[in-house]
Amino acid sequence: MQGILDTFRKDLYAGQTVLVSGATSGIGLAIAQGFAGMGAQVVATGTSQGKIDRARKDPALSGIRFEKLDVRDRSAIDAFVPSLGSLSVLVNAAGIVKPDEEFNEEAYLEVIDVNMNSAMRLAMASYPLLKASKGAIINTASMLSYLADDRVPAYCASKTGIVGLTRALAHKFGPDGIRVNAIAPGYHKTSMTEDIWSVPELAGKIEHRTALKRWGSVDDLVGTCLFLASPAALYVTGTTLPVDGGYVNGGW
Repeated sequence: MQGILDTFRKDLYAGQTVLVSGATSGIGLAIAQGFAGMGAQVVATGTSQGKIDRARKDPALSGIRFEKLDVRDRSAIDAFVPSLGSLSVLVNAAGIVKPDEEFNEEAYLEVIDVNMNSAMRLAMASYPLLKASKGAIINTASMLSYLADDRVPAYCASKTGIVGLTRALAHKFGPDGIRVNAIAPGYHKTSMTEDIWSVPELAGKIEHRTALKRWGSVDDLVGTCLFLASPAALYVTGTTLPVDGGYVNGGW
């Protein structure tokens, strides 16, 4: 990740508070580390107390404050966010997927709630603080905002919904100087995709379709987020930026 961070001014986010949901592992954690590396005071949330405890003990993560927050709980969010005092950037990275189970209504609604509804809850709770700072929101969409996977209907629906939510919030919050954008990750090596990248034949098919002929890493998403929240993107809002190595527009 250091090469990515070296692209930006070291104090780019000094004195700013950044909140990242779903940040005890994977994509969210990498984004949290990226902002912390740029001088931000980063608050990273998750629901697993075990992951939070391990993160708090990790010397490499000492610059990040880890807190437990259930993004399905509106009351908890409404109490937690104002307690931050100030906020410059909100990154909605909380997400789950339940292959095959999502055809069951309970699992379907849970995935929708975590992946999409939580972004709305956190955005609305963060609005007063972001208005004061003229800050930015970065949502997490997906390549499945544009493609289909017949095993994860709720995931596809939620990530497609994030694109629409991002546009709507950009226009709602725009008059207050708040910018709202999203990233759309492709195939990145995380625990969520391990059942694919750990199988050479399946991993190879992904690489073949991807323009860069490789899987993405979580670090590949960091620079895009740092850019979207920065002064370099002051006139960028309402957009979803693919970070997929060219997967979506590729062909077999």
